[in-house]
Amino acid sequence: MTAPHTPPHQPSASDPWAVPPSAGSAAPFPEDDGPGIQTELKEAAVIAVAVTVCGAFLGLLWNWLAPRVPLVADERSVFLKEIEGEQAIGADGTFLLLALAFGVLSGLVVFLARKRGGVPLVVGLALGGLLASVVAWRLGILVGPGGDVVARAKEAGPGVTFDAPLELNAIGALLAWPIAALAVHLGLTALFGPRDPEFDAVPYHDWSAAPGGKHGPEGGARES
Repeated sequence: MTAPHTPPHQPSASDPWAVPPSAGSAAPFPEDDGPGIQTELKEAAVIAVAVTVCGAFLGLLWNWLAPRVPLVADERSVFLKEIEGEQAIGADGTFLLLALAFGVLSGLVVFLARKRGGVPLVVGLALGGLLASVVAWRLGILVGPGGDVVARAKEAGPGVTFDAPLELNAIGALLAWPIAALAVHLGLTALFGPRDPEFDAVPYHDWSAAPGGKHGPEGGARES
């Protein structure tokens, strides 16, 4: 009568056909679902609001640093004092450069605060940058020279120079902040962000290298 050396449920350590322990007990894929979608949405909303509030600082800086367009009036009309002046272009350029700087800074701060990243965070950063640009644009005009040119011309008097209202002619400059913020954040995430874990592959059992060749477990001899 033939019988196996070991019970079927307890494979021998010398059994070449037994599945290696590492294969049978391979660690499952690590589960790292992150903080959860609700938490990510809340963080994205906080980032969007915080970045939008920072737009007030951009508006104040723009009003302070932007060159003024000089106007002069006579008894009938208001004219540009310098016809070939570039102050209006300078105002647009000042807004653009400041918005780029604020975008780079906000992208860096958000990355340092939340290195995990995520789609909601990126959307919140982009939306906050766009809203911040709009806030800066409207606030800069609000705190700048008054918009009623006729009233200010009458107040100044004929031949007296006064400043034109602050304007942003290049509306596309409103996209500078979100574009710069996204570029910096995505670039830093690609370079320094957390990497996905590398999974260990299940070891391959070479049946042909075991005694008995490639006949498999059925080809193993049993003693009487």
